[in-house]
Amino acid sequence: MAIKGSTGEVRPGTRWGYAVAVWGVLFAIPSFLWAAGGTFGAESTVAPELVRLARDGVPWFLAVLWVTGFLKLFGAVIGLGLTRLRGRRTSRALVFCGGGAAVLLGWHGGLFLVHGILVETGAASVDPALAGLTRWYLYLWGPWFIAGGLAFATATARYLRRHPDHRDHRSARHRAALGALGALLLSLASTATGIG
Repeated sequence: MAIKGSTGEVRPGTRWGYAVAVWGVLFAIPSFLWAAGGTFGAESTVAPELVRLARDGVPWFLAVLWVTGFLKLFGAVIGLGLTRLRGRRTSRALVFCGGGAAVLLGWHGGLFLVHGILVETGAASVDPALAGLTRWYLYLWGPWFIAGGLAFATATARYLRRHPDHRDHRSARHRAALGALGALLLSLASTATGIG
């Protein structure tokens, strides 16, 4: 049994942080693969214009893929960080990033699911050539993003519950909410510009 409150110790309920780490690493693999010029798995599961940008080696898009891959690995590091008690400053950063990632991923996955459901029920239409792609977003990418968001949310909430420096849960929740708001604004901006 771990000693309560000692920094760096593994505590019960940390499997969610490890789940986040595994999720982040697995999610980074396609980004790095596609950034390196491969299109395995992208042809049928990703929008054709994005596949074309990767296949043509468009520099700005390749840079986006590399950055995205490293951000996913950073998410894995956040997950590992949430498995052990940390000092106050590091803890604040973990809570901020964990809350932000939870909302960003949940929102993004939710958009995929809603769009897919609307198409599948006939409430919205897409080019028939993209109908199969819509199903990939509905059945693979939407749930994948939501699973990551739920893992981040759970890991962050459990971290907050067991960290002795977060007895003032209100300020910790404010940091998580601030990260979530920033993530939501980032998602809205990327959607509005057509990048996300």
